[in-house]
Amino acid sequence: MESQASQAERAGLLRGFQRKPGERWSRFATRIANAFGLVLLLVVAIYVLASLVSFKGWGAVALAAVTVTCAAVALASSVAGPRLVRGAVAVGAVAFVLAFASALGAGSRTLGVSALIEVVLLAVASVKMLGAVLSEHEVNFRTILGAISVYVLLGILFTYVYFGVDKLQPGLFFGQSIKTGDFIFFSITTLTTTGYGNLVPAGQPGKML
Repeated sequence: MESQASQAERAGLLRGFQRKPGERWSRFATRIANAFGLVLLLVVAIYVLASLVSFKGWGAVALAAVTVTCAAVALASSVAGPRLVRGAVAVGAVAFVLAFASALGAGSRTLGVSALIEVVLLAVASVKMLGAVLSEHEVNFRTILGAISVYVLLGILFTYVYFGVDKLQPGLFFGQSIKTGDFIFFSITTLTTTGYGNLVPAGQPGKML
């Protein structure tokens, strides 16, 4: 039996996605964005994109663009200081340029550095979002969306860690050629403790991570 608290939380989540009578669409969009709704949409977009494209070439460029946008929106929705948001955008621009340069032939190590920069951005965004969620005095639409976003974002963060290690270390991360989406598949199955065991890091620092 579902508890009354769980039913109330689910009902609150559903109400949050509904437009109130007479509410302007611009205000509705702003409310969704402030409640981490836009962040969650971008997190899902990264998840889907990382599952469908390889982290190389223009696929990596597209991932960098969406990831940098997600980090900036997460910081803004967390009411982070303007200086931090501007700094994140500047650092994100560096990550995007490095991914773009790699797509033009700059090499895999350049892409590895780009991935690790995105790890830092996602880590900062996750910490700020978690702080915003924990500062709320009650469970509401904003805290639910924020908590879900942070949880999935952790899986994406480690996906970028594995991307970076794979591009910077001499050998392949899994010791073999893998299919598109295997990095995020491995990260999410590890995060959720599913652990199918069909993918295992071949050496260090992959095993340590």
